[in-house]
Amino acid sequence: MPAFDDIIDANQTYAAGFDAGDLAAQPRLRLAILTCMDCRIDTAAIFGLVAGDAHILRNAGARASDDAIRSLIKSVHQLDVERIAVVHHTDCGAAKIELGQLRATVEANTGRSPDEIDFRLIGDPDQTLLDDVERLRTDAYLPPGTQLAGFMYDVHTGRLDPRVETEVS
Repeated sequence: MPAFDDIIDANQTYAAGFDAGDLAAQPRLRLAILTCMDCRIDTAAIFGLVAGDAHILRNAGARASDDAIRSLIKSVHQLDVERIAVVHHTDCGAAKIELGQLRATVEANTGRSPDEIDFRLIGDPDQTLLDDVERLRTDAYLPPGTQLAGFMYDVHTGRLDPRVETEVS
């Protein structure tokens, strides 16, 4: 698999010093973080986390999609998570993409129209963060009392700006 030699080599170095085999599946901080897949976001560094501290979920735009919620339901009910942080960020690609152009590019590259895909793009970043937290707050399968917070991370300064704190009702 020559296209992946770099990551295989890096893993061999990592595995040689690996000492986290006894960590529990339940996160120590009882925390799940939903953030964007943007490669400028180093979630562990931003929050001062180490392996075993939190569940980290990532997708394009840090959106509270059906699949993200599915994973959060599992985190809360099976793995003792009590707090969920939704972390959007500045300069997000999901806020820069024009839907028609994205669909046209996908179709040009694959020959298939992605009209049935909800890309969950971002129009107003501040409102979208609030909407995603609200979607979690009102989810029928997250238990009342689960703590929620919404943050905006600045990719240019490294600062985290708390925007909303609430709980599932």
